[in-house]
Amino acid sequence: MSASTALMTDRYELTMLDAALRDGTADRHCVFELFARRLSGGRRFGVVAGTGRLLALLRDFRFGDDELRFLRDEKVVSPETIRHLESYRFRGTVTGYREGELYFPGSPILTIEGSFADAVILETLALSVMNHDAAVATAAARMSIAAGDRPLAEMGSRRAAEHSAVAAARAAYIAGFHATSNLEAGRLWGLPTMGTAAHAWTLLHDTEEDAFRSQVAALGSDTALLVDTYDTRRGVELAVQVAGTGLGGVRIDSGDLPIVAGEVRAQLDELGATETRITVTSDLDEYAIAALAASPVDAYGVGTSVVTGSGYPTAGMVYKLVARQGADGGWVSVAKKAEGKGSQGGRKRAFRRLENGVAVDEYVEIADGFEELPAAADVAGGRALQVTLVDHGETDVSYEGPGGVQAARAHHLAVREELPVRALALSKSDPAIPTVYADAGDR
Repeated sequence: MSASTALMTDRYELTMLDAALRDGTADRHCVFELFARRLSGGRRFGVVAGTGRLLALLRDFRFGDDELRFLRDEKVVSPETIRHLESYRFRGTVTGYREGELYFPGSPILTIEGSFADAVILETLALSVMNHDAAVATAAARMSIAAGDRPLAEMGSRRAAEHSAVAAARAAYIAGFHATSNLEAGRLWGLPTMGTAAHAWTLLHDTEEDAFRSQVAALGSDTALLVDTYDTRRGVELAVQVAGTGLGGVRIDSGDLPIVAGEVRAQLDELGATETRITVTSDLDEYAIAALAASPVDAYGVGTSVVTGSGYPTAGMVYKLVARQGADGGWVSVAKKAEGKGSQGGRKRAFRRLENGVAVDEYVEIADGFEELPAAADVAGGRALQVTLVDHGETDVSYEGPGGVQAARAHHLAVREELPVRALALSKSDPAIPTVYADAGDR
């Protein structure tokens, strides 16, 4: 099977390329921008995720024999365009927000510069990666904030498509989760993995006690025993009887969790297992986690909600042409003006302006043409948000792989500290900070 990602796209991107090669506009230098017009679900901030994955997929965006044969057989494009695609590789430049960064409406999350022929066919790949991963990361960040210092484990692989599950685990870890149950995510991205046993393990054995004894024999007394297959109170009693008061943990996966967690904690303490940790699972989301803040819970396991963006499985990002070379060789800012779907034309430079370390706005300067945009030092209190990810076709590999994931996680946790207090609330509201546009020529 081909490793190419070139057909992970929509047909109209290639038909536009075909037409541009015919009319002579394919070589015009263009600037495309990936951004979100609004934040999904009335959320107060978004989290950039997927960048490291996208860079690796971009490297494999090549048209090999299989891809070209399909395009030829299906008569998607002309023979001339087939010949053009034979040697295609992205030779442009990509700048953007670092993975793990926060974003707001209008933030220029990615800026793709190159010929129309180079850049237009990347739209679907870029959006499919960034929309999915940012949706998961934004939900995960809200859960991480709600959990406070208590660790979170991602365990939603069974609620997602197989490749989406791996991507979701990665995005959740970047946004503050501590581990995943998905082993492929652990292998590919160096994520910590976790997991012991499900209800099937208990049901396999003739008695619950037999199941617990076998698990402790295999994994040691520091393991976590699932105590609610039959009767939770009896399960806790057996767990301590089998593993001793040094039992590592118990997991609760059913019932009214605040009440059950309190009862289990009291029972463990009565039995002398005062250091045994309590992990809760069972359809948790950020609201359920927040409701457990006062409960004696030590850790959370989250599945369906995190891998589906907690009700918002896409970040709603779009990929739009914002500047291009005109027929006379000059630069033209362009923008869609449709009501409710407009965009800001022009090449952009973005900053997060801070006062006493707290974010006050997203400051975006727009250049009508391609004049030099300001450096970070030129914006008072501004932290520059964009970095170069691809320079004339050459990818900065530091943003990829396990190292890139760790850097993204560290960056996210650091910049989250800049949020104003109102951004931490879970209720629907306006973005935590406004996006302010300015004309670079006004300096």
